[in-house]
Amino acid sequence: MGKIREKLLAVPGEKLKLSKIDPAGTPGCDSKEEGLMRLEKNIERLRVLQYLLYAEGKRAALAVLQGIDAGGKDGTIQKVMSGLNPQGVSVTSFKAPAGEEKEHDYLWRVHKAMPRNGQIGIFNRSHYEDVLVVRVHNYVPKEVWKKRYEQINNFEEMLVGSGLTIMKFFLYISKDEQKKRFQDRIDDPAKNWKFSVADVEERKHWDDYTAAFEEAIERCSKQHAPWYVIPANRNWYRNLAVSEIMRETLEELDMKTPKPTADLSKIELE
Repeated sequence: MGKIREKLLAVPGEKLKLSKIDPAGTPGCDSKEEGLMRLEKNIERLRVLQYLLYAEGKRAALAVLQGIDAGGKDGTIQKVMSGLNPQGVSVTSFKAPAGEEKEHDYLWRVHKAMPRNGQIGIFNRSHYEDVLVVRVHNYVPKEVWKKRYEQINNFEEMLVGSGLTIMKFFLYISKDEQKKRFQDRIDDPAKNWKFSVADVEERKHWDDYTAAFEEAIERCSKQHAPWYVIPANRNWYRNLAVSEIMRETLEELDMKTPKPTADLSKIELE
């Protein structure tokens, strides 16, 4: 396990306290210059690994991105996945349940969005919203969302048993950094559309969200589906960390291209 992956892993069974983690830190990397070089190598390697995953066609991979508002989920997807073939990637953004989604259990829409064999799936938010925003805003009683940790663990264990590799990333920024990013959206006309008054209201629940993230990560970081806490104040490091963890995880699958279905030495093209 590489330095970054080892340092950012939310160790299964251990207590998590976000206040002990520096969101501006760069564990496992000494400089931005080094980080950017490693990032580009990771992006190129992920392209090769995606090809092998598609060629094998036996299993799939899923990257879950969670974080407080302005944490950088969109930016991570845009940069880290930039070398992937769009034909083999599915990106799903989860917002408040609507329409048919509200007529099913909370995991229904998530299961429906899982990547097919040979694909990499990316979730911008996920089923964890149902122990985060649902908890913070009391959308369901505590006795309901408390049961969901075990339900989610069982759900993910079933998926992994069916051939899915799961990587979960919490993009962790400071409250000051969020304020800076919100102000940038207000000041830059090209980014005005990204700002919502609702963001200001959600910011008032910072401590509640912190507690919700801590418990969700602590209770649902498992060996078969680990959580990684990514210091995300620095965009370059955030991208490096996610790309490196994805690369290492996919490399461990030891994927190979399938053998030819015919003896190619005997084929003559006219």
